[in-house]
Amino acid sequence: MGGMVVSAVAQEIDYPTTDGQPMAETDAQGIPLMNSVVGLRDHFRRREDVYVSGNLLIYYEEGNVNASVAPDVFVVVGVPNHARDTYKLWKEGKAPDFVLEITSRSTRARDQTEKRELYERLGVEEYWRYDPTGDYLDPPLSGLCLSGGEYAELGPRRLADGTLALRSRVLGLELRIEGDELRFFDPATGEYVLTLTESNEERQRAEQERQRAEQERQCAEQERQRVEAERDSAQARLAREAAARRAAEARVAELEALLSRRREDV
Repeated sequence: MGGMVVSAVAQEIDYPTTDGQPMAETDAQGIPLMNSVVGLRDHFRRREDVYVSGNLLIYYEEGNVNASVAPDVFVVVGVPNHARDTYKLWKEGKAPDFVLEITSRSTRARDQTEKRELYERLGVEEYWRYDPTGDYLDPPLSGLCLSGGEYAELGPRRLADGTLALRSRVLGLELRIEGDELRFFDPATGEYVLTLTESNEERQRAEQERQRAEQERQCAEQERQRVEAERDSAQARLAREAAARRAAEARVAELEALLSRRREDV
């Protein structure tokens, strides 16, 4: 009896797009997460080689759906800037360059141990942690940078007004604690990266300015049309007056010619 040959077809692995965990526990974590992602995306909007995302699953071992991590905020320099369902290291060719974790009571232990070790092993250039409540980190903002394959602390500094500031070489920005809020500051422009609220307000102002400019354009166009209409009307009136004057002159000339013939007849 002949043996049956079975063709083994490798099945494509389904990498889930969610780990079932909430994006943020409270507004204390959710607001800085959204502000950071929105602000950094806006800051790098003209860069086609910078990808910014947040709470997106990163798979770091091909074929292993359990080998994943979802940083609160991450930035990758040197990959195409387009939307992704997940981020697979073996397809993208590199790990994130910048990771920010927003610490909470349930994540602080893993942020300080497991994730630090994982990001270090994956070659994440900078690993940042921010504690929006100030309950778990002192100071509430800290940054690590790879040096010789291991993480070293980035030295914080205090500005003249007491603001805590640390510089990210990857982003070319400073991370600052303004009051109780994490802000990104651009030394090149001397301005802060916009938060979500500020970005919405900026768009509203831009839209209002666009509408105002459009109204001014429409008013100018209406005024131009009015002036043209008055000019056309004046030209038509002058034309009618000139035609009437020529007709009157012709009639006078005709009468004078008639009188002249009558005098000649006499």
